[in-house]
Amino acid sequence: MQKKLELIWKDFHKELEGFIISRVKEREITNDILQDIFIKIQNNIGTLKDETKLSSWIYQITRNAINDYFRKFKPQVEISDYNAMDKQEPLNNRELEHCLAPFINQLDDKYKEAIILTAFKGLSQKQLAEKLNISYSGAKSRVQRAKGHLKNLFTDCCTIQSDKYGNVVDFEQKGNCKNGCD
Repeated sequence: MQKKLELIWKDFHKELEGFIISRVKEREITNDILQDIFIKIQNNIGTLKDETKLSSWIYQITRNAINDYFRKFKPQVEISDYNAMDKQEPLNNRELEHCLAPFINQLDDKYKEAIILTAFKGLSQKQLAEKLNISYSGAKSRVQRAKGHLKNLFTDCCTIQSDKYGNVVDFEQKGNCKNGCD
């Protein structure tokens, strides 16, 4: 087992480090995330059923760790203008971020508000329900519908590649799109 973990470290350390730093942009944070990833690998290597999927398993752990970091530590920003996202916000999908504003603006107001409050202002769905004076299940439903509408608008304009969990890993604007994602 120890030998296996040493080989994983040797084979993946530099590659994962580059992958992480390209998203978080800070060496110290990258090192912390990388350390957490290898602890998770060490603790969960026994759950890997198919060793041929080691690389994708490790990258899924890595993507989850990066997403966890941004969920936990990203600063809450005020979005006063839906058309201009704050470019100082350290999102891991910066290229995708500037494309979202035109699509969000196409949503009905109630869906636009749900997305802005939960995705950009950090409200939980429970807090959204309280703020809008609707039921918790109603808030969950509204956020899910807003995401669905947003996804439809986006896929009409862009070709999207996603992983098996539905996370966007790459996208390309279609020629007929007028929302300016380039």
